[in-house]
Amino acid sequence: MSAALDVLNGLVLEDGRRWGDVATDWQLEDAEAIFDPESATPYHFDTRPRGGAKTSDLGGIVLALMLTEAPAGAKLYGAAADKDQARLLVDSIAGYRSRTDGLHGIRIDQYRVSVTKTGVTLEMLAADAPSSWGIRPWFLVVDELAQWAATPGPRTFWESLTTSMAKMPGSRMAVLTSAGDPAHWSRKVLDHALEDPLWRVNEIPGPVPWLDPDRLEEQRRRLPESLYRRLFLNEWVAAEDRLVTPDDLAAATVLDGPLEPESGKQYAIGVDIGLKNDATVCTVAHGEKIRIPDDANDKASAGTRIILDRIAVFQGSSSNPVNLEEVEEWIDISARAYNHARVVFDPWQAVHLAQRLQSRSIRVEEFSFSSASVARLAQGLYELLRSRRISLPDDPELLDELANVRLVERSPGVYRIDHDPDKHDDRAISLALAAYGILHRPSAIEAKVVSGIRYPEDRTFRSGDFVIHNAPDIFFDKER
Repeated sequence: MSAALDVLNGLVLEDGRRWGDVATDWQLEDAEAIFDPESATPYHFDTRPRGGAKTSDLGGIVLALMLTEAPAGAKLYGAAADKDQARLLVDSIAGYRSRTDGLHGIRIDQYRVSVTKTGVTLEMLAADAPSSWGIRPWFLVVDELAQWAATPGPRTFWESLTTSMAKMPGSRMAVLTSAGDPAHWSRKVLDHALEDPLWRVNEIPGPVPWLDPDRLEEQRRRLPESLYRRLFLNEWVAAEDRLVTPDDLAAATVLDGPLEPESGKQYAIGVDIGLKNDATVCTVAHGEKIRIPDDANDKASAGTRIILDRIAVFQGSSSNPVNLEEVEEWIDISARAYNHARVVFDPWQAVHLAQRLQSRSIRVEEFSFSSASVARLAQGLYELLRSRRISLPDDPELLDELANVRLVERSPGVYRIDHDPDKHDDRAISLALAAYGILHRPSAIEAKVVSGIRYPEDRTFRSGDFVIHNAPDIFFDKER
């Protein structure tokens, strides 16, 4: 470790000073931890603010390892968001070579660095390139992981790289990035690193002390608050267009699981139809009045709280689309069980389904999707979540989807629900439709529980490629 640190300390920076003369305590701590071949934590997840010498330090650390600790013929790999970012690490190493006396026998190519004498190589890979299954890295360095695209390709690329670490005894890995959106998949990587004994995590709060205060203040004035806090303060902060903040979502997660129907309550079922790529989701919900004491100072939370009673997800595929007859039967049984619940759906998606339900005396309400109605739907769910007037079960898939949904302004004052490229919004739309059915219900009718139908907590109905969680008993009584 001392030899690698000696090399790093002697590297000459762009301003002519040596790395070891100006490095902060946290820069030294990161380098020493990565250099230690006997460390109990061979994997490192370090976050720093913008201006925190991330790429520069990575270049110096990799170069020092190549010249001292790497065995002959060792293969090191670097991963970045794209080719331009990958090139920056090579440029950093090239800069050290040109400025520092005594660094000989180092060959620099566009995306590759090699030590002539030992055959040690560094190959830079880009997340927008084909995946690299089969590599055998002695050392892997990952640059700006939180800035990688949220599409499936970069995530698969990350898995192809990191799963290769198990094949190489003694291999090490270092991730160095600024904080990102907590809904980005890199946050789950960090959460794993915080819990796993093989990972070391070091997060440095910002801003770094050497940034010019006036220029930093200009960035704060110009950038959206969330972006400024992520980049310069190194905080994992949701973007302003997220439907819900992590804190508000956590506050809403108060239910243990599905709720049985109760007499006297009025229910609605929101139905969002998807056949192949998107799921069909049916959400049962009811409302409860929030009573605020007369002497309370804050009346803002008064109104109706939406309770999510039950959610069913039918996932189809291109080869086996969702069977709408199964959906129809689930809705029929659920509507009757939950006090003759109203069913709210988009007529364009399933007009024949609605007609069949009406023929069964199920109350069906069409919600015609237009720019104005979609805006009401989106803003209604946004307000429920942000004002903490909604109660949700601890359903990982539901919570993950809500955390990733965006409230997008398509035209001035007109919003709609949208999602990241690798995510979906089917559960969010279904929940929003159910909430709409509760908050905009017609005049009250007498509500009575339909007896004889139970919803077990541990039953799952499967048909083909889709799953209905917590299906009613009747599904299991019928022959298939």
